[in-house]
Amino acid sequence: MKKTYKKVALAYSGGLDTSIIIPWLRENYGCEVVAVAVDVGQAEETAHLEEKALATGAKEFYLVDAVEEFAAEYLFPVLRAGAVYERDYLLGTSSARPLIARKQVEIALATGCDGLAHGCTGKGNDQVRFELAYQALAPELGIIAPWREWDIVSREDAIDYATARGIPVPVTKKDPYSRDRNLWHLSHEGGPLEDPSFEPVESMFQLTRSPENAPDASEKVTISFEHGFPVAVDGIELSPAALVKTLNAIGGRHGIGRADIVENRLVGIKSRGVYETPGGTILVEALKALESLTLDRESAHEKERIATRYAELVYFGQWFSPLREALEAFSETISAMTAGDVTVKLFKGNCSVVARKSAHSLYSQNLASFDMTGYDARDSAGFIRLFGLQTRGRKRLSPMGVGKVAVNE
Repeated sequence: MKKTYKKVALAYSGGLDTSIIIPWLRENYGCEVVAVAVDVGQAEETAHLEEKALATGAKEFYLVDAVEEFAAEYLFPVLRAGAVYERDYLLGTSSARPLIARKQVEIALATGCDGLAHGCTGKGNDQVRFELAYQALAPELGIIAPWREWDIVSREDAIDYATARGIPVPVTKKDPYSRDRNLWHLSHEGGPLEDPSFEPVESMFQLTRSPENAPDASEKVTISFEHGFPVAVDGIELSPAALVKTLNAIGGRHGIGRADIVENRLVGIKSRGVYETPGGTILVEALKALESLTLDRESAHEKERIATRYAELVYFGQWFSPLREALEAFSETISAMTAGDVTVKLFKGNCSVVARKSAHSLYSQNLASFDMTGYDARDSAGFIRLFGLQTRGRKRLSPMGVGKVAVNE
């Protein structure tokens, strides 16, 4: 028997899926719907959302401004941790979902809801991200996932459902891309991109110029960091969100931050997505360059290893997990002295570090030079003999020599 609900909070974006979920919830559950939109940098996409939600049957509507919180408490920790999923994906959508879910839960509890709903498909990662957050923050609330219940099986079906009820949606059968935009990035999926041999058309991109059409002159930008977090661009201190917006504009006009990826979803499906992350790409490169000065070898190597696990936790929707919090504590601790300035040069899709400096630099120009003053090279002999102790021991135990196998005659 299907569970009944009196009032359900829906994570609402105004896109195709959530636009039709409001009437679907009312038709199939007979419940009131509270539409919760969370602004994480969608820009103009939040305009007229309240009017649209109420017109399609929502009882209440809430728009939460979380742009600065998104940058400071989600994006920058992910950046500082060095978390990049499968080498290329800078976790724009993955980082936003736990914040959106948390705001949705807070409003659900404040308005007396007994259920939560989302518009994620049954094939994607987002269903896991939302529902793990719900379970961590309000396990007593029920969960409705329409894509796992209704008879709609394609975006074309969803468009037909909306058309039959007079619901305007921003997607047509001629423009089939599924997009997710926030402060950090813009993603493109679906439609012709489902063929991994299809080359994206230039008209699809919205945040970045093509490298071919980028300026013929390079541009240098200096980013300042404190405790592993970016704080200023070209000497001007900015809020976290303003800093990302500034670098998005600069990087976008130089064609920085495009990534065409076939990634492994948590559910086991390979998915092709094209991402535009201009500001984030600049920050990732700049921070790596600064850490080459401020982190000792062991910390740098351990951070690189842990960053992969951190990225998996964020991608898999385990933001509110003890392990993610523990890894965040590690990242915060080793980044205490990661402060300084990094200058990058942007030119036709390329982001190159050209200068780096820090008051906490572990780099010694005297030691790094070929000048032997102040360094006794004879110390190396003892170190090398100790370092090669196991190598020599293996040779003694293998009279045929390393890598050779005796053959019986």
